[in-house]
Amino acid sequence: MKTMLNVLNAFVIAVAVATPALSADLKVTFAKSNGRMLLPENASCISTSSDKSAPGPNKSLAVSWSKGPKGTRSYALTMVDPDVPADFSLFNKADKPIPKDFKRMEFVHWVLADIPASRTSLAEGTDGNAPPPGGLPLERTAYGRRGQNGAGGGNLKDGPHGGYKGPCPPWNDARAHSYHVTVYALDVEQLKLPDLFTRADLLAAAKGHILASGSRELFYTLNAKAEK
Repeated sequence: MKTMLNVLNAFVIAVAVATPALSADLKVTFAKSNGRMLLPENASCISTSSDKSAPGPNKSLAVSWSKGPKGTRSYALTMVDPDVPADFSLFNKADKPIPKDFKRMEFVHWVLADIPASRTSLAEGTDGNAPPPGGLPLERTAYGRRGQNGAGGGNLKDGPHGGYKGPCPPWNDARAHSYHVTVYALDVEQLKLPDLFTRADLLAAAKGHILASGSRELFYTLNAKAEK
């Protein structure tokens, strides 16, 4: 029995030495929020007195994250809403409330690649400070390289839609939408990406390069009766 325990201990030690230690998940925080609710100033649509909606300030979130593990050479960031009703024809129809259990799909609100390793935060409004038609150019900035958000159908053929696209859920939706901000610590300074890239392109390019990641969610709704 003692011999078997010695063998098992030796095996455990060998595995520990052979397997690289994984860093704890990155801690993602928001400088401004109402508890777990996203603020209207960070949305592209806000409530009105008629219980419908109007264009919002669309200021990109003030977000920060803990420093990546040793070997981190860049970060990437995405923001996704997985609660979008799958049938766009039902949006904002007073006579057709969208049930909480209705079929859902993802909408990509924000994609940034090649964020410098020296940066662990983005101030409010850094990557969007108004609702410009078509979004911001898909280009490299001092704080990272912009990818395509979900505006215009989410397809590159619909034109470039870069930068932060704040929440704008249907005001007739019974479900409060969740917005997941995820930060990845990567072992490369720049990912191999096409000139115009999507979140899917980013995740594919990041495969095998992710040292650590962290995610946090906020909720937002234009329907006072919506539930999480």
